[in-house]
Amino acid sequence: MTAVPAPPPPTAGRELSNPPSDGVTNIRFSNTSDYLLASSWDKSVRLYDASANVLRGEFNHAGSVLDCCFHDETSGFSACLDNGVRRWLVFNYGKEDILGKHDAPVRCVEYSYATGQLITGSWDRTLKCWDPRGASGQERTHVGTYAQPERVYSLSLVGHRLVVATAGRHVNVYDLRNMSQPEQRRESSLKYQTRCVRCYPNGTGYALSSIEGRVAMEFFDLSEAGQIKKYAFKCHRKSEAGRDVVYPVNAIAFHPIYGTFATGGCDGIVNVWDGNNKKRLYQYAKYPSSIAALSFSRDGRLLAVASSYTFEEGDKPHDRDAIYIRSVNEVEVKPKPKVYPNPPAA
Repeated sequence: MTAVPAPPPPTAGRELSNPPSDGVTNIRFSNTSDYLLASSWDKSVRLYDASANVLRGEFNHAGSVLDCCFHDETSGFSACLDNGVRRWLVFNYGKEDILGKHDAPVRCVEYSYATGQLITGSWDRTLKCWDPRGASGQERTHVGTYAQPERVYSLSLVGHRLVVATAGRHVNVYDLRNMSQPEQRRESSLKYQTRCVRCYPNGTGYALSSIEGRVAMEFFDLSEAGQIKKYAFKCHRKSEAGRDVVYPVNAIAFHPIYGTFATGGCDGIVNVWDGNNKKRLYQYAKYPSSIAALSFSRDGRLLAVASSYTFEEGDKPHDRDAIYIRSVNEVEVKPKPKVYPNPPAA
């Protein structure tokens, strides 16, 4: 039998022109188009048309930007190292509103389309909620401040539910309609520091990653039947000279159609997983640098990959920061049906 030649390794995707000039902190697709936001340590938020590979706008800040999210097609919000929470109204005119401030750098920002609120998480150990429909100024837009057990590292929203991951491996789950106290106070089932949390698109739970090459799959249902489904798995590791080299898992992104998810690590690898069947579906060819962030487009046709050194090994020479846009093939993200063995012949 003749051997079929192996297909060439898949390319990294199309590299976006005009990338940030320093580390990429997050990338986010719009939920209505192929527009993509990118925030960076270079003090900018950039708006790209990912399909056309065109930089549509750039908004510069006084300090580095740690996170960003869309409000609508031409405006969004940013979380800044200078403690500020900003809304830029129209990229073309560079107009901004400063919604307010935290007492320390703002690490995360999420906009809830369900409630019309903006939620920010800071290293000052608080969450703040803002109503951006109000006039500018903290006294008009600030809705509430909610103390957290530690510095906020990651936020994720699904419907009215908000998941907050902090230092010290704490996880708080809130209902945005009643923020007076968390619905659930949890501890990460992973032993090491949390890097990223993302809610399942179906609203039943969340995936959480750590600096120690693991991902935990958690469920909101606290019944015994609900909790028996949770599990954790190792990933983003390799054996080198007889020892296990373990990498932080920086990014998690769920496919909007199939509910499968991609993870990105400091090993420069992007894996795609079927969480329900506990299987890896695909592994992309290695990227030049650490995977700092991932985002699927609204229809799942595109995957944005930020290849950007995250300084996990300190200051050292590294590849330049880049954002790649991959066209996603169904075979990479669609769960494979379970194959059951044939029953023995009678």
